Amino acid sequence: MKNTILSIVVAVTMASCNNKPATESTVSKTELVNGVATSTFKVWGNCEMCKATIEGSLKTEGISKSDWSTESKMITVTYDDKKITLDQIQKNIASVGYDNEKYKGDDKAYSELPGCCQYDRK
Repeated sequence: MKNTILSIVVAVTMASCNNKPATESTVSKTELVNGVATSTFKVWGNCEMCKATIEGSLKTEGISKSDWSTESKMITVTYDDKKITLDQIQKNIASVGYDNEKYKGDDKAYSELPGCCQYDRK
């Protein structure tokens, strides 16, 4: 019974951490509507644990929403551009080990990511 449960846990973990290629457009863009900015850009990563870490790095004042796609590797962030800049958003993501279009992820943080979250770096 214990081996069956362990096998299921391992299978689910491996399935959620596969390294799928990007399938959607990887064009960066920013839109500003009534003082609220929405930016979309690429962030490298692999799985749902990556998603939690990437989005968690953006739980800060000025950011109202973030959504990173494991499929496309694109993140969409909605924020008040008077409180936080796109540059700072990209630095926050890099600080937890994830490369994005502008900044390379922090090497120490990257090395501490779980194995399935260590994506192929450029």
